[in-house]
Amino acid sequence: MLYVAGFFVCYIIAGLLIPFLPVNKHAGKSGSHTVYLLSNGVHMDIVMPVRNGLKDWTKDLSFSNTRGKDSLVQYVGFGWGDKGFYLETPTWADLKASTAFKAMFALSSSAMHVTYHREMATGTLCRKIKLNAEQYQQLVTYIEKSFQRTPQGSFMYIAGHAYGDYDGFYEAKGTYNLFYTCNTWANNGLKAAHLKACLWTPLDKGILYQYRDNL
Repeated sequence: MLYVAGFFVCYIIAGLLIPFLPVNKHAGKSGSHTVYLLSNGVHMDIVMPVRNGLKDWTKDLSFSNTRGKDSLVQYVGFGWGDKGFYLETPTWADLKASTAFKAMFALSSSAMHVTYHREMATGTLCRKIKLNAEQYQQLVTYIEKSFQRTPQGSFMYIAGHAYGDYDGFYEAKGTYNLFYTCNTWANNGLKAAHLKACLWTPLDKGILYQYRDNL
């Protein structure tokens, strides 16, 4: 029991300190393409235009897979995470110990939560970053590779699950665990695009800190 307690103490300390160590410190300050980093206070989404000259997400994601079916949305957010947690825990009140245990110790599969937005506004939980065309495409590629695909190459929609009128879930690759969380996934996406990021982070706070001036 002492070893278990010691492990979690070390994990918490590392999770609080390492996110403040940056990589690519001077990247993400210029470019003609805008991307947003949006947190709900716990979980970080990467939000991109629904379509531009480099990527049209409507070719992979259908508006009909949302309750609202709103084709006037301008932005689409991507959040990777534990499938069981996503589908079984629409609110914190729904969280079960078994779901949390499976997520922490890589005993479940993963899903991509796709959320549409009509507009974006920077603030305490939302940061704006500028990318050049190469960085933007690298980030797109990273996100695309996180989705599972059918033999025909389509993203695999998970029917019957949504938090509201503007979101849906898709099968994803990878496994959530204590060292690779939803926020680690978002942070690694920034690294893949050679953008400023945390050395490692399990929390959204580190990413928000690295982009604290991007309002």
